[in-house]
Amino acid sequence: MTCVQQRFNSGIAHANSITAMEYRQLGNSGLRVSALTLGTMTFGGRGVFAKVGQADVTEATRQIDRALDAGVNLIDTADSYSGGVSEEIIGQAMKGRWDRALIATKARMPIGGGANDAGLSRHHLIEACEASLRRLGTDHIDLYQVHAWDGVTPLEETLSALDGLLRAGKIRYVGCSNYSGWHLMKALGVSDRTGTARFVSQQIHYSLQAREAEYELIPIAVDQRVGVLAWSPLAGGLLSGKYRRGVEPPAGSRRLSGWDEPPVRDEDQLYGIVDALTAIARERNAAPAQVALAWLLSRPAVTSLVIGARTEEQLAGNLEAVDLVLDPAELARLDEVSPPPLLYPYWHQAKIASDRLSPADLTLLGPHVRQ
Repeated sequence: MTCVQQRFNSGIAHANSITAMEYRQLGNSGLRVSALTLGTMTFGGRGVFAKVGQADVTEATRQIDRALDAGVNLIDTADSYSGGVSEEIIGQAMKGRWDRALIATKARMPIGGGANDAGLSRHHLIEACEASLRRLGTDHIDLYQVHAWDGVTPLEETLSALDGLLRAGKIRYVGCSNYSGWHLMKALGVSDRTGTARFVSQQIHYSLQAREAEYELIPIAVDQRVGVLAWSPLAGGLLSGKYRRGVEPPAGSRRLSGWDEPPVRDEDQLYGIVDALTAIARERNAAPAQVALAWLLSRPAVTSLVIGARTEEQLAGNLEAVDLVLDPAELARLDEVSPPPLLYPYWHQAKIASDRLSPADLTLLGPHVRQ
């Protein structure tokens, strides 16, 4: 049986074992993905990625097993994670059972020292896709994402190359990651004009600690029906409950290792968020991380949260977030301690244009015009 045939059987052989996981439509596509996605930046531990995690094949296989048993059906990686080792490890761990998961990977970052070993040119994308397929040991990639913006390569070239890979059967859907609002809208416009495949999703940084996506990216997702995969939903562990006001971070944490993503722009607000998470967690007999993930799962347009972990135990705790549903009062409490400032032109729109706002506009302006 080929990988293609195996994947069409997903959800049949294992349907009876999956009860708690929620599945959501990925943007304007027919693909359904789990509300939680397994992130694998911790797999491999090569180079700078050793600061995030160092899971070998054995540990990675345990994490994948745990995620699959919980109903996770999407695994996310990138060719740049540990120089391709993350993809290799996934390929080894998933060998013979690709019927149980969809695979998403990314291309754009440097994968060598050559002049064409980076970016979103047709040359690089085709080379990168072929290399990812070899490392993963599969015949297609379910969601192929451009990892970041390339302001040098024409979008027409990038989108044409992606469309060609899709028509060749090497990828199934295309998405972007880390685009600004105008980047995303320009790409969607070029796709519509040229008849090339549209991005069905955007993978973005989004958490209680970093809500900048609510200015443009979330409204675009609602308006254009683009799915949202949120990376670092716990803000690199800052929302896990380990980081408290006046308390030294625990040994081995990312902050002490020198990993500086995401940036902390308002430390006082961060600790206020953590205090609220901890209080709600205590009331709900849950972990602060689970509360933070549950809040994000309630946000407009959010399809899935990309969760990673250094250990199987951390992953097990995060997976339980899918069962936690916060009530309106708890959601409001978290909104009150984490609001993004209303920048221009949004404060102006809230003041003089509130009589004619779309559902997309209201994802940001709703709380300000309903007062």
